[in-house]
This record gives sequence, structure tokens and C-alpha cells, in this order.
Amino acid sequence: MELRDHGGGFPSMTRAIYNGTVVADSDDIRRVEGITYFPLDSVAEGALVDSPTTSQCFWKGKASYFHVQGDDDLALDSAFQYHRPWPLARRLVTNRVGFWRDVEIHND
Repeated sequence: MELRDHGGGFPSMTRAIYNGTVVADSDDIRRVEGITYFPLDSVAEGALVDSPTTSQCFWKGKASYFHVQGDDDLALDSAFQYHRPWPLARRLVTNRVGFWRDVEIHND
């Protein structure tokens, strides 16, 4: 896991951007296995559209996916959440959304 801090004690802002639209920004991100997880309350309203897709991770549990809404299009299954993560993952991904695929992650 990686937590962002630019020295001086102030964490940097990290943004999830899809097709030029900021869909999440926070100074409290978690990186787990190359995926950046943002707190739920840092995700822009209307940015996530429910998807029927799910997957299973052997140590995090069942993930539910979202399409990410851009200005005029969707990034299919480009975000996900573990609603009830398994014990080893709880402190890392509880109440967080992970972004990947067509969503770019930028750090200040």
C-alpha cells in the first residue's frame, strides 16, 4: 500500500480523470496492487453508473463495478468497490472506489 505525502507533512491531491472530466479528487488515497482507491465522498456526484459486472478477489472479496460517466460517454467497468471486503482488506478498501482502465490518475 502507498499513501501520498510530498514532504513537509502535506499530502498531495490525487485526481481520477476520464476524458478530461475530474471524477474524483482527494489527498487521502490508497494504492493497492497498482489500483488507486479514493474515498467514496471524494467521487463527483453522477460520475458512477451501476454496472452488472462483478468479480472475486481471493483476499479482498467480491467487487461490484461501475461505468464512469464522462461529459458525453461512459468508460465501461472502469471503477469498482468492495462493499464487504474480507478481513485482510478492510483497512485498505472499505468505503473506497478503485479506478482503472480508461480512467487516468494524476498527482499534484
